[in-house]
Amino acid sequence: MNLFRLDGSIFPSVSSSAEIADRAEAEWTAAHPDGGVNRRHLGTDPLPADAWVHATVGSGTPEPERTPAQNEALALAARLAGELESADAVILAVPMYNYGVSQHFKTWVDLVIAGAGPTNPLLKGVPTALVTTAGGGYGPGTPREGWDHSTPYLERVVGDLWQADLTLIKCELTLAATTPGMEGLRDLAEQQRTRALDAARDTGRVLAGV
Repeated sequence: MNLFRLDGSIFPSVSSSAEIADRAEAEWTAAHPDGGVNRRHLGTDPLPADAWVHATVGSGTPEPERTPAQNEALALAARLAGELESADAVILAVPMYNYGVSQHFKTWVDLVIAGAGPTNPLLKGVPTALVTTAGGGYGPGTPREGWDHSTPYLERVVGDLWQADLTLIKCELTLAATTPGMEGLRDLAEQQRTRALDAARDTGRVLAGV
């Protein structure tokens, strides 16, 4: 059994998305102590920002005419797609930054698509936990309702394009504990954190098939 885990936080030591993903991974590991965990951390080890351009242009260029950068990018794209295709279960921990997905996560998605093909359901039926976090609140009735442009994108790509058996675990208000002016939201933030951790535990068991 093989678990693929991707993290996107640029603050790994205090990452809420990582904390939640850790809970899901712990359940999977407990059920598969001899299983392999393949990790990729985009926050601490980002992919080259220009790799997608080289891979996309290179894919339409005859092989003898490709530049070294195009060949390297195509090899990287194929490797990233292969990491997903070889997984029996997947955990994606993706914080929202600036109301959308981060540049380094978008680069990863674009390269996977370049490596797998634009219509390849490479996670079809694979149990996948999508953990996404946000520092503020974006739900119905909040001042910034509708500003979350990250979650819909994540669901469209992972669930609809790649056709994963997707479970979304979302936790908002993660900055309430440390941000002046958000003191009144701290109890609600802790409730959200508790629910997310409980959901991650249950989802981890689903990923493990127990």
